[in-house]
Amino acid sequence: MENFRKVRSSEEEMPLPFPDLPPDVVEMKVKEGSKIRNLMNFAMAQMELKGRRQIVFSGCGRAVTKTITCVEIMKRKLGGLHQVTKVRYKTVLEVWESQDPPPDGPAQNLTVHKNVPSICILLSRDPLDPNQTGYQPPEPRHETGEDTLASSTKGLKRPLPPPCEELLPKKLQVQVSDSPRGTGTTAGQQD
Repeated sequence: MENFRKVRSSEEEMPLPFPDLPPDVVEMKVKEGSKIRNLMNFAMAQMELKGRRQIVFSGCGRAVTKTITCVEIMKRKLGGLHQVTKVRYKTVLEVWESQDPPPDGPAQNLTVHKNVPSICILLSRDPLDPNQTGYQPPEPRHETGEDTLASSTKGLKRPLPPPCEELLPKKLQVQVSDSPRGTGTTAGQQD
């Protein structure tokens, strides 16, 4: 593949995997190069200012993690959102062109079909069917005066052990010279 360069790439268009969506539902198509700030500004405006009840985030390949990040940010900012997550594979078509075309003919093209992981996440203010696969209920809302220590340890599975003795700072012996020749020494301590 070192003698080829990618000319174009296109994704297979697939319908959203959620039945009974309103026709005007907003789908946020997250790409690898999308800026989270831009995505969130638009999505938050749709949900807060325009009063949308549902929004779908979708992404494939390297954009899957960015898609999940956007959903988690929205859930924390708005709170009370029901979620359904669907994971599937999407076919991506890549066309590669030879960088060293034969002198007597046209450039050689190579077509590659890739199956890449894809994720679609539906967020809804309205309750969703809790029996469907991938459903997550809303997280309970926290008060604004939430204890920051409790929130930072919320995801830990077990408490952290106390620090080990050998890792605690110890007092060091330092030799200090009294004379320019260094003949006399005194012991000092450093905390």
